[in-house]
Amino acid sequence: MKFEPKKDIKRIIVICIAAVIMALNIKSFVRTGGLYPGGATGLALLIQRAGDMFFHVTIPYTVVNVALNAVPVYIGFRYIGRKFTLYSCLMIVLTSVLTDMLPGYAITYDTLLISIFGGLINGFVISLCLHMNATTGGTDFIAIYLSEKKGIDSWNVVLGLNVLILAVAGLLFGWDKALYSIIFQYTSTQVLHMLYKKYQQETVFAVTNRAEEVYDAIAGTTHHGATIIEGQGAYEDRERKIVYSVVSSAESKKVIRAIKEADPHAFVNLMKTEQVAGKFYQKPNE
Repeated sequence: MKFEPKKDIKRIIVICIAAVIMALNIKSFVRTGGLYPGGATGLALLIQRAGDMFFHVTIPYTVVNVALNAVPVYIGFRYIGRKFTLYSCLMIVLTSVLTDMLPGYAITYDTLLISIFGGLINGFVISLCLHMNATTGGTDFIAIYLSEKKGIDSWNVVLGLNVLILAVAGLLFGWDKALYSIIFQYTSTQVLHMLYKKYQQETVFAVTNRAEEVYDAIAGTTHHGATIIEGQGAYEDRERKIVYSVVSSAESKKVIRAIKEADPHAFVNLMKTEQVAGKFYQKPNE
């Protein structure tokens, strides 16, 4: 692991801010609404409430959350990246401790508002951590592992796993809170899709007379390859080249800008890609 003081100090500060926001969200929205946000956080709250209700034992959130993250952290160290996992551990531990220490303040008691705005904040915090090359822990590790190994956007898979947790919560504590929790989780997932696009792909078709320059622009910007296809411009009845490539959605704006710099007259078509099979370059996590 190589540490860069300026870059890593920024990451630590942002992760600490994210941990404070996440802890406040849990205390002010999630617990006030009696929700189960899914993942390790939702499972930790579920275990806490089960302990209080059935065994009259108050288990600290820190103990439960850190224990539940043991296996995901191992997956992170083993398959994703040590530095990435180290910063994720900082987020997990700090969020857990702050959740136990910070006082809760009920902003509203309207469960629908709590579900929507709590989900918005949750999705924002997860996205913020991912942009800093870290996670909030739990199923985020599993989602990233599946995304990198299978080449798919697996956050919806995680949403499906979280629904199972909510089903257990519904059986134990009532279906109204479990159903509101699905709204919370869905809102969080949609915010994550909007703000973090590394594991989403888009297909680029660039019609150009400067195919080699356009390919160099794509490769230099993204490290992705491309295929050059012979074409015929029907309007002018002239030969054209089509440069075909698949890039990360997070890189698409930079790619279009680079293509237009290489050939200002290029016609670029960008389409959402559902799934990629084969070699697709992903910048490795540290």
